[in-house]
Amino acid sequence: MKSIALFNNKGGVGKTTLVYHLAYMLSRLGYPTLAVDLDPQANLTSAFLDEQALENLWETKDLTILGCVRPILEGIGDIREATPRSMADGLWLIPGDLGLSRFEDKLSSSWPGGYSNDPAALRATSAFHRIVRAAAELVGAVVALIDVGPNLGAINRAALLAADYLVIPLAADLFSLQGLENLGPTVIEWRKQWNQIRNMVSVNFELPGGLMAPAGYVVLQHAVRLDRPTKAYAKWLNRIPTVYREVVLGETPSDRSAEGMVNHCLATIRNYRSLMPMAQDARKPIFDLTYADGAIGSHAQLVKTCADEFRALAKRVAEACRIEAPARAGSRF
Repeated sequence: MKSIALFNNKGGVGKTTLVYHLAYMLSRLGYPTLAVDLDPQANLTSAFLDEQALENLWETKDLTILGCVRPILEGIGDIREATPRSMADGLWLIPGDLGLSRFEDKLSSSWPGGYSNDPAALRATSAFHRIVRAAAELVGAVVALIDVGPNLGAINRAALLAADYLVIPLAADLFSLQGLENLGPTVIEWRKQWNQIRNMVSVNFELPGGLMAPAGYVVLQHAVRLDRPTKAYAKWLNRIPTVYREVVLGETPSDRSAEGMVNHCLATIRNYRSLMPMAQDARKPIFDLTYADGAIGSHAQLVKTCADEFRALAKRVAEACRIEAPARAGSRF
């Protein structure tokens, strides 16, 4: 099973929408997929579930990610295994919870304890990793997509440690590039620190590898405003490859010339602003919209274009992250 975190320090780039659509598309291409909501805002969960389902879910708490870490949070034990919720054929969800933000302080205080081989601290730090692995094994998922919030806090550090690969959603603007410049060095430092901890500790439970291997980035296009012409968009778009190589891959100019011009852009996804409200009302991905949902005329063509773009992206992600489909699996799209 391969775990993939989709993360950018800059919010508002369309990350959760990307995770949602990519999860559906991967599952339909024959890759049983587990979607994991580790963002305390729980936006991915609210994309999958309607308000009544959310109300029922959050009344109990035990069926969310918060329920899984509650014993650690309250100091009464280790993780509870998740019960993934089936969303479609070959697609499951570990629901998020707004209460997960309470886990931030616990994870923050546990990090230094890792250096002293404190089992309780290491259980907290490895909680997300162990929850995701056990849940994926339970349902037979070959890939887990992890949605996280737009910050560099302790929850995201533990979430990214659980990831084999990192995919970075970007917009072609100054703010997204600044987020990338913050993210890159931080992830490199987290990886370095965790490797130090792993090399000096010994516990009787599984610790994450902390690989966080950069798999590439996805450019999410937004509508161009009249005061932000295409020329400005192209300016930032052209800067992304160099910034990505420098701050995420840690390359120098000599490294780049020796490697050649490798394209780390997994896809450029256009803006589907006019279709988004339809998809939200219908509680389905954009590429599932039909005539009955209001996708007529030019909208119908956009639905097809959306399907083509996400199919191509899913295939690139599967290749970049070396996801292997089960032997008898086949595309259902």
